[in-house]
Amino acid sequence: MSVAVAKQLDYYTIEDIYNLPDGQRAELIDGELYMMATPSRIHQRFVMVLSNNIFNYIQSKNGDCQVYPAPFAVVLNANNDIYVEPDISVICDKNKLTDEGCEGAPDWIIEIVSPSSRPMDYNKKLLKYGTAGVREYWIVDPMKQLIMVYNFEHDTFEQYAFSDKVKAGIYEDFEMDFAEISIE
Repeated sequence: MSVAVAKQLDYYTIEDIYNLPDGQRAELIDGELYMMATPSRIHQRFVMVLSNNIFNYIQSKNGDCQVYPAPFAVVLNANNDIYVEPDISVICDKNKLTDEGCEGAPDWIIEIVSPSSRPMDYNKKLLKYGTAGVREYWIVDPMKQLIMVYNFEHDTFEQYAFSDKVKAGIYEDFEMDFAEISIE
């Protein structure tokens, strides 16, 4: 049996994530490890700007939710077989927060699409986030200059351009004007 075939038969666990060498990041979905590439400068700029906008809004409202940019560990289910590091996680239930990260579904997740993450963000994570209890999921795609907003609470999907204002579904009065976001 070849090494490649033997590797496909392995079922990875959260312990394998914790045993990775320092600096190596991966996600675990249903026993399969997905190694993560180093994000680009543009990707990181989006993470910083969007996180900052959300944080400032929550602070201005004296809100209880917490904002965490990647790397931030999210264990989506009690079986510990789904470990992800969303680009941005907003958690409103402080009981889900541990020293290691978040146990359970964040309320709002934003993923910034990179060429290497495209299939994960649009397919696997969309399905996993929707079934795990995430209330809202945004896919921000810099290459396509689109934002896909999945509101799982209301079972809705909307698509926006980078010239639009995008309203957050988990907040009554918060929106981000992507036309004003400078990513240079």
